[in-house]
Amino acid sequence: MSEPAARNGDALAPSTPAFDKLSIFYPMWNEEEYIERALAAGRRASEHLLADGEIGDYELIVIDDASTDATGAIADRIAASDPRVTVVHHQKNRKLGGAMKTGFATASGDLILYTDADLPFDMSELPRAVRLLREYDADIVSAYRFDRTGEGYLRTVYTFVYNLLIRSLFDVKARDINFAFKLCRARIFDHLELHSEGSFIDAELVIRSTRLGYEMLQFGVDYFPRTRGESTLSSPGVIVTILREMWELRGDLEGIEPVVERR
Repeated sequence: MSEPAARNGDALAPSTPAFDKLSIFYPMWNEEEYIERALAAGRRASEHLLADGEIGDYELIVIDDASTDATGAIADRIAASDPRVTVVHHQKNRKLGGAMKTGFATASGDLILYTDADLPFDMSELPRAVRLLREYDADIVSAYRFDRTGEGYLRTVYTFVYNLLIRSLFDVKARDINFAFKLCRARIFDHLELHSEGSFIDAELVIRSTRLGYEMLQFGVDYFPRTRGESTLSSPGVIVTILREMWELRGDLEGIEPVVERR
């Protein structure tokens, strides 16, 4: 008699892996204080998914966006002792958009997670996100923060206005579109090309993919704000770039037709 399938909570885990390989990538610029913790958390969550039979393999990718601290050196040291860690070094700083495009291009898995090095959410949420994506046959799982007050009053207002603007201009009902938790099936990139070089790339990913007919599922997570280092995502230069790329995308969307039918 065969052994019963392993259980994940109350649900039976798949008899064969639901996904061949999970790729987790982290865009990093001067993250020497966070990099080791970020990779360790990604490794733990991936090993959990391996044990539950959700994935067949995984890889962790560091996109070193021309850091001026020890981020690159630490990443190389970790990669030298762990074959599942890959490091890509940018010779020139390409901002969040450029780093994310490199991450998606480097990922070899059929399932890809992008997140930040400062771990704005508990990585133990990842198995839940993978299960939701599989069970609801979604193409993207995007997390939103239950409580954003920890990021400060100005950033909270900025995020609220930004999400409202995205809903109004692009008819995308995303609750927290710039939050760094996007779990994607790699197949969406067969038809999707990202252009943004700045922080607008989170929104561009969601806008383009949903316009192409891909399904997005959202779920809430507890938010843990950065305690070390400095975020630059709400600086005046970043905001100007977002507005410019937002305007450019509006014109570009006119030629986009769905490639999959909405389920």
